[in-house]
Amino acid sequence: MSDTEKGTSNQHVQNYDRQSHLAPRPTRIANPGALGLFSFASTTFILSLYNVGARGVTAPNVVVGMACFTGGLAQFLAGMWEFPRGNVFGATAFTSYGAFWMSYATILIPNSGILAAYDGQADELNQALGIYLITWFVFTVLLLLGALRRNLSFIALLFFLSITFLLLAVGTWSSQVNVTKAGGGFGILTAWIAYYCGLSELLVKGESWFGLPLGTIKQERVD
Repeated sequence: MSDTEKGTSNQHVQNYDRQSHLAPRPTRIANPGALGLFSFASTTFILSLYNVGARGVTAPNVVVGMACFTGGLAQFLAGMWEFPRGNVFGATAFTSYGAFWMSYATILIPNSGILAAYDGQADELNQALGIYLITWFVFTVLLLLGALRRNLSFIALLFFLSITFLLLAVGTWSSQVNVTKAGGGFGILTAWIAYYCGLSELLVKGESWFGLPLGTIKQERVD
């Protein structure tokens, strides 16, 4: 084989590796995106309504069931199903936020002993919860950076989710109810964006009467 042929062959191998890295892997697993997004949206919507004090609700404990099974287990499974499909971003996001909801539910479950450990130490509890929330703010910002070349809908989703976590952390640290309510308001907005993204994933081309655009960002082809 001549040097020219070797160079051409190596270039083809590099192009194949690049394309196989970017393209979804062939699999019989259905797209779990709608499940993950709807699960996240529904649980976020409920908790955010509690955070703004809707219908006079102040105790968020009713969300525990949703956080364990819908936002938690269902979304976690969606993340697991994204891995064999080759979608690292979706797998990371769904699995992580599924784990977030299960961890949040664990905090609220009395038998976990987490809240009992701070009995009579409300300020220390608020500081600990603030650190918990700000950590998820940092994680969401990192996901936002990873979504910048995907589509506008996911960028908006993660941007407003970042603001939600930030406001909730600040509101918890400062014990400012209005800041927490603002976080709840942004959480409601985040939930509806997630509903939109989930519905877009659900409306499969060729099987639905219409589709919803996600605002795909065109990427330049690298040869």
